[in-house]
Amino acid sequence: MLSSDRVHEPRPPTDVLHYGRRSGVGAGVAAAGRAQNLSQFRRVRRIISSDWAAAAGLLALDVVSWVTIYGLASFLRGDAFYSTPLQFVMIEALQLAAIVTSLLVIGGYNRQSEMRGLAYTSEHILAIMGATLISVVLVYFAATFDHTMKPSRSVLLFSFLAFLPVSLAYRRFVRRLVATSTAGRAYLVVGSGKLAESFYAAYRNSTNHERLEFVDVTQERVGQHIAGPGSPVIEGDLGTKLERLDYGYSGVILAEPLEHLSPHLIEQLVRTQFYQTRVYTLESFHEAHWRHVPVHSIDPFWPLQMGFQLARISPYHYAKRLFDLALSGTLLVLCAPLFGAIALAVWWKNGAPVIFRQTRVGRDNEPFTIFKFRTMFAASDEGTDDIYTRRGDPRITRVGRWLRKLRLDELPQLWNVFRGEMSMIGPRAEWTRCAERYEMIIPFYHFRHLVKPGITGWAQVNYPYGESDEDAIEKLKYDLYYIRRYSLKLDMMIALKTVHTVLFGKGQ
Repeated sequence: MLSSDRVHEPRPPTDVLHYGRRSGVGAGVAAAGRAQNLSQFRRVRRIISSDWAAAAGLLALDVVSWVTIYGLASFLRGDAFYSTPLQFVMIEALQLAAIVTSLLVIGGYNRQSEMRGLAYTSEHILAIMGATLISVVLVYFAATFDHTMKPSRSVLLFSFLAFLPVSLAYRRFVRRLVATSTAGRAYLVVGSGKLAESFYAAYRNSTNHERLEFVDVTQERVGQHIAGPGSPVIEGDLGTKLERLDYGYSGVILAEPLEHLSPHLIEQLVRTQFYQTRVYTLESFHEAHWRHVPVHSIDPFWPLQMGFQLARISPYHYAKRLFDLALSGTLLVLCAPLFGAIALAVWWKNGAPVIFRQTRVGRDNEPFTIFKFRTMFAASDEGTDDIYTRRGDPRITRVGRWLRKLRLDELPQLWNVFRGEMSMIGPRAEWTRCAERYEMIIPFYHFRHLVKPGITGWAQVNYPYGESDEDAIEKLKYDLYYIRRYSLKLDMMIALKTVHTVLFGKGQ
């Protein structure tokens, strides 16, 4: 066959072929680029929304603000306080250490802290005042060993006064940004049973604002409300939701017994924890966000778990006893005139006895006699079946009401601390009648007796005075948190909150 007889199909121009190839390759490259950009965006958003990002940002702002304020004040003052730049850097470091430690104690670097409220504002002021005092002591102690160092008191005071409103202002701004960024986000709750219902009730009464989405792993309650009309509707298809966690979720909360989860789901949750977002157990969520331990998560082996900072040979345990001994002895001497004045006021208005004695439960369930200034009518101390003191209780005397409000009725307990029966900080020392009652109705209530009772404690500064068995359960949550997180940092936080309570008269 001749070539002229062959049938030839038309071929597209060369440039069209090249364009087709370029367009296909370009589309693939563009899609890959979009996927990479989306992945980077998710990674950046995950970093920004992480707990440590806000803390790192606030720390950086504190360092920059303090260095700027103190450096500018020193420059404007114009005096040669330090003979070398090294001295100036060392003093800056000491002051920053005092500031950071004080703010760390009150939760000033925790993105969950509500920094826009009056309570935090007062604690922030107290923290900066404490940092000022610590800085003055450290700086002038260092100056006694180096006579070439002549720090200016006016510069130091002015710098802290200027730093206070500045540091508070950008904390409120950061907290507003955090609240705005999490407003449209949600927590994915794995579970639809009793544990999930009780968690929903606690979450609804908390300060958290993120939505909750409940997922039933058994598919039995899909479409129902978790706790009646108005509560979230239970959904299904957990696998798909776990794959889309980057879209609007702040974390996963496990509210389902472990035996109800399949090995595949557990493996998927582990991958989620390591590669996507945090997976909370109910206990870890309560500790991280509300700083207490849910009673329903406690079992007989709870004290044997890892993570307890209270140990049989803990160095802080012995250091705390030395601190208790020194502080209680010093306060007993310094407060002697106050003791006399209060005793005279109680006797003058209500007669004898001035000191109220009662048997309380101490560490390891050992009973001891506690001492307090009497704040109730003498006939009301023991002679009643009502074991609770309530707000506006008619049994409280007029003088006693003021003593309770300012916590001055507890000053004689310094003698219990000095004798080693109590500590300055610990769970409340309960009356033996109360303790016997709680042992019968509250599971594992005896765990709170693993440490010495204290004049003030984590439950006392976070929860109002108990007036019912339900209040006792709520306070136990904070006591268990204190036992688990037993540390110098937590004791410092309690001490600062106690000062706030006394200054603003929040006692009862």
